[in-house]
Amino acid sequence: MFESEFECNLFALRQDKLRQISALGQQTYPNQFVTTHTLAEVRQQFGEVLPESLDAQRTMVTVAGRLMAIRAQGKAGFAQLQQGGERLQIYIRLDAVGEQGFQLYKLLDLGDHIGVSGYVFRTRTGELTIHVEKITFLAKAMLALPEKYHGLADVELRYRQRYVDLFMNTEVRAVFVKRAQVLKAIRSFFDQRGYLEVETPMMQSIAGGAAARPFRTHHNALDLPLFLRIAPELYLKRLVVGGLDRVYEINRNFRNEGVSTQHNPEFTMLEFYQAYANYHDLMQLTQELIIQVALEVNGTTLTNFGGHEIDLSQWRRFSMREAILEFWPPAAGAKPALEDFQSDQAVEQMAHGVQNAKISLDFKPGEPAGKTIASIFEAVAEDHLIQPTIIYDFPVAVSPLSKNKPDEPDWVERFEFYVGGFELGNAFSELNDPQEQRKRFEQQLSERERGDAEAHVMDEDYVRALAYGLPPTAGEGIGIDRLTMVLTGAKSIRDVILFPLLRSQTGDSAGS
Repeated sequence: MFESEFECNLFALRQDKLRQISALGQQTYPNQFVTTHTLAEVRQQFGEVLPESLDAQRTMVTVAGRLMAIRAQGKAGFAQLQQGGERLQIYIRLDAVGEQGFQLYKLLDLGDHIGVSGYVFRTRTGELTIHVEKITFLAKAMLALPEKYHGLADVELRYRQRYVDLFMNTEVRAVFVKRAQVLKAIRSFFDQRGYLEVETPMMQSIAGGAAARPFRTHHNALDLPLFLRIAPELYLKRLVVGGLDRVYEINRNFRNEGVSTQHNPEFTMLEFYQAYANYHDLMQLTQELIIQVALEVNGTTLTNFGGHEIDLSQWRRFSMREAILEFWPPAAGAKPALEDFQSDQAVEQMAHGVQNAKISLDFKPGEPAGKTIASIFEAVAEDHLIQPTIIYDFPVAVSPLSKNKPDEPDWVERFEFYVGGFELGNAFSELNDPQEQRKRFEQQLSERERGDAEAHVMDEDYVRALAYGLPPTAGEGIGIDRLTMVLTGAKSIRDVILFPLLRSQTGDSAGS
């Protein structure tokens, strides 16, 4: 528990204070304190009341909170209470709280929790304050609060000790309040449109529904190897087969991948599926969803992210091929033509051009042309997609669960949408031909044999479900963490996850 000898000595000093507090007749760790108001309610109820009216009414309130500032002045003193993200000043006088009450006040430290009863007034400077008549001890902070927590050079300490981060930095608390509002707004959006919220397994015998490395686990009683889910997709589509025409799930997914400002191995996704719809329907629905959530959470569609002002009500659309041509780097040579995407040789020349321009590209000679095209798009276009942008029509080689375009069998009805230079969502018209789905799975197995550890595996039961008949269906997944980043202006995904995964420290068995 102690990181230094200083902390150990401080703990001992505060233990002695606890004994003195107990000697005053106070419980050191009481199990309840009944309040009449929260600090926010005090501000709301009395914030506009004139000082003369407050003095005339002398309204009594009982509140509780954490001490964040103390100023002693002989036989009186001021302090700041914090609770629920709000702060409120209290005033304590010896003649009002009595000898024992004032002795208790002098034994308090920053971070302690107390309850007070008194009347509301304004000081000469106009600050709303509670004139305390009774003080009750609730809990002691046995460790000292950091003096300048917000400016710590080791930013990971804020993530490791989020419990301190939250009460020291009210703006951090506001981010997570806003995250909760995002989830509430999403649920409201889909509930209003007749979607049913469902839950699907987090432990699965086959890690399916996405291209990602899974975490492995084992069920001892059944002697069954299992995976933590990388996506709920195949289970949600089973539900559509079963007649639940509109379903959504706000789910935790787990992918055994690296950590970055945009990636955490455990993250939250929204996935939803709508029968009798295609990807064009979901493009429109996506725009409506993001606009509604922004308005409900921020009161505006404008947000500042990554140094850019972004208007979430203004959308543009490119096919993947159009986006590559739109953002083709001059250093990569002559801009390709649309027909070049039909030639494996021309696609490989594009890849070499991108590499010659010193742009990082995930490219392996001999891989399917469609996979190369997707990699080229990521290399040359993604960083330019700051304003809300839908990228549609993807190669079949990177879309094993999507329906083919009727007039272009090498391409599928899929789109992703981007804001701030990274992907927030992925959607497609669902492949519902069981024979074609089996063929796609077999192609993915070939990719695994070529060394692609993230290629999809065969899921016989899912193919069987499709054989019972999946109606025309469109589905989509949206990253809640990334959406929250955009709406709050957070620079890292760790800033919007309460307890992100961190490298283990010595003596830190949780690794967090």
